[in-house]
Amino acid sequence: MMTTPVDLRERVRRAFDGSSALESPLAGRRPSAVVLLLHESGGVEHVFFQVRTHLVAHHKGEISLPGGARDPGDTSLLHTALRETHEEIGIPPEAIEVLGALDDDEAFVSNYRITPFVGAVLPGVEPAATAPREVHALLTVPLFHLLSEQARAWKVVDQQGRMAATPAYRHGEHLIWGATARIVTSFLGRLDPALTAWTRESP
Repeated sequence: MMTTPVDLRERVRRAFDGSSALESPLAGRRPSAVVLLLHESGGVEHVFFQVRTHLVAHHKGEISLPGGARDPGDTSLLHTALRETHEEIGIPPEAIEVLGALDDDEAFVSNYRITPFVGAVLPGVEPAATAPREVHALLTVPLFHLLSEQARAWKVVDQQGRMAATPAYRHGEHLIWGATARIVTSFLGRLDPALTAWTRESP
């Protein structure tokens, strides 16, 4: 039972302690990395998302996690994730405690292989949309909402010519779907596989 942000942080640490993520052998996919960031505010644990602008090349207006493509100067994919997070939402690398990594995912439209990391923002640090061409707005979602039945949704998408219903998460007018939803599901499943049983059912 998750009761306080402190309890949850410790649960996350235990979930990632001694484990390793699977790097997907997706030949031809461009390497990228994102961070699922936990942030305690008002005694409640939240997750940071961002609403993408319509000026970006791919995934216009969609909900994403902070992150992006690996640059030639990046020393690692973690470096990529932290650099992009600083550029997009203003949180410097030294203000993030990296808790672990999740298995790689992929973005079909933009041809990215995505390496997701999980981190916790240090107390007193707040985000800001610092890349106006890429980030339209920040979206802060209570973790307890993502765990609730009220957040559960489905979105029908075209998967390489086949229409299929995929798990998603609703927060107000926003729908978190695609690779971002899969990463959220992977994170929740790391805490407790029972939390994501609904995603393996038919809508």
